[in-house]
Amino acid sequence: MTLAKQLAAYSEWRTELSANLELFRRWLGDNDLSDAQTDLRIGQLLDKLREDRLHVAFVAEFSRGKSELINAIFFADYGSRILPSTAGRTTMCPTELMYDPAKPPRIELLPIRTRETSAGISEYKRFPAEWNVVPLDTSSAESMQAALRSVSEVTRVSPEEAEKLGFPTGEGEAAAARVGADGTVEIPLWRHAIINFPHPLLQQGLVILDTPGLNAIGTEPELTLSLLPNAHAVIFILAADAGVTQSDLSIWNGHIRAPGERKSGRIVVLNKIDSLWDELRSQDEIDEEIAKQARSCAWTLDIPTEQVFPISAQKGLVAKINGDEALLARSRLPALEYALSEELIPAKQQIVADNTEVEFADIYVRMRRLLESRLAGLREQLGELNELRGKNKGVVEYMMGKIRVEKDEFEAGLQRYYAVRSVFSQLTNRLFSHLGINAQRALITETREKMADATFSKTLSDAMKTFFAASRQNLRKSDADITEILSMMEAIYKRFSVEHGLKLGTPTGFSLMRCQKEIDRLEHWCDTHLNTVFQLVTIEKHKVTQKFFEEVALQVRRAFDRANQDAEAWLKAIMAPMETQVREHQIQLKRRLESIKRIHQATDTLEDRINELAQVEDSLVAQIRSIANVGLSVQRALQKRIHEESQRNAA
Repeated sequence: MTLAKQLAAYSEWRTELSANLELFRRWLGDNDLSDAQTDLRIGQLLDKLREDRLHVAFVAEFSRGKSELINAIFFADYGSRILPSTAGRTTMCPTELMYDPAKPPRIELLPIRTRETSAGISEYKRFPAEWNVVPLDTSSAESMQAALRSVSEVTRVSPEEAEKLGFPTGEGEAAAARVGADGTVEIPLWRHAIINFPHPLLQQGLVILDTPGLNAIGTEPELTLSLLPNAHAVIFILAADAGVTQSDLSIWNGHIRAPGERKSGRIVVLNKIDSLWDELRSQDEIDEEIAKQARSCAWTLDIPTEQVFPISAQKGLVAKINGDEALLARSRLPALEYALSEELIPAKQQIVADNTEVEFADIYVRMRRLLESRLAGLREQLGELNELRGKNKGVVEYMMGKIRVEKDEFEAGLQRYYAVRSVFSQLTNRLFSHLGINAQRALITETREKMADATFSKTLSDAMKTFFAASRQNLRKSDADITEILSMMEAIYKRFSVEHGLKLGTPTGFSLMRCQKEIDRLEHWCDTHLNTVFQLVTIEKHKVTQKFFEEVALQVRRAFDRANQDAEAWLKAIMAPMETQVREHQIQLKRRLESIKRIHQATDTLEDRINELAQVEDSLVAQIRSIANVGLSVQRALQKRIHEESQRNAA
């Protein structure tokens, strides 16, 4: 299955899953089982599926054929090059290709001078007025080409301005720009570009990130700390004739390679193999030279050889446009497309399915147990009424007294529940005192003051190390709070289940591992890019401080923000089953007592009441059967795997 078909299948699967979740939500509403919290949780699941996107980043030094490769893989069916692909540099700033139906086709360009502020790209995305807009006429290839050339625009500024905007000048390795004969420096005119284009693949949720070379990557912190690490696939492009150059290796080690692990979704492309095609040599000799170059690149980058794909993007694009199957096979482009389609999209689907299943299962089990609890309570009530057949008034009074005692015992038990609620609230407050935004804000302020007062490089270095140590300490304390909350809820779940027959199961667990791993990644980046002897000696103190807070501390704060949101959702989810079951049990006890009272007072006949409850029993049994069917539909959609479908279709 081609990448386009695989992505279309993934989009269809997402749509099918959303439809089944919407059906489940409507069913809950129609059967008076929904509440504000449940409806919100299902709504959040649907929003995540609707907004879900597949991010693929292309990274390379300039003149590696990156834009041509994007054209060949994604836009050959358009019959022309969508992205400009000429000799020299065609991408001067990070560029996102995506589709938002709420906006017309256009190019949004963020001016390079926005770097004078401390705001990141993601923050500027919330302020449309800060972006320059270029309309995109999708009916004309020529006008599209002209509009897209705006991404390559440059400007000339003084060396001082270049330094201020994050482009070091000079002759050393750290230099991102060179001073020209006129004393000025050429830098990109734009900081970031977003191309809103209604291409079928982009409409299905694909987002392509086209990045410039090493110098531009190093000067945009959000690219290296957020956009690239969060991409589902990073395609790193080399030139077949040059292999791995020093600048290629700097990009790989500094911005792509995951330290200490083989990160999935990292693919190396050895482009321009057509430069090795030689009519004076046999095909076997050419193939061996290509294989030798691939092995050399794999050894240099310390990756398996099967992760390196030798291709010719230019020949692949030409072959697709002209329908030349022989040339397409020789370009080897299909092998790369197969790897992307068979590894990337199924892996993405698995992640989305697993996350959705955990949340859905919690909601479904809670609703199913609620219905089963109602049925159990009703059958107990029916059993009591059946026992009253042929019995005198004294037996009815005895039964009424028995239910009153049970009700009193449960209400006495409620005091424990209210005490748990109080302790739960205290533990929650303590958790957020460690994990919350206020704690992180105080840590950032304290670290900033230490770095501002520092007079030696070691003091700066120690302040950065202390920042990460304190962040980890907050996570450890938060973990302890989470363990205590979970233990307490497990105990109260078990006690109420044993003493009052509530169907509570086991409370859902929660982990901060995702946040912990993100802190590890950010500290490693800081230790290799900022908190080094070379950086601390060669860069001014205020610039080190600025880079730390604008680049590193900002991402740490975002990691804690996400952990906060996840913790809040977990705390609501862990208390919801308890609240629902307690409320339901109270209602059932009240109904049982009222039923016996009415029979005792002869306002209802025994047989009429038994028949009435029997009808309610049938209705509850039908509801349980119905929710099982609706839940099964969602489960089938979750378990459907698009790569298995493609294999069946191929067979």
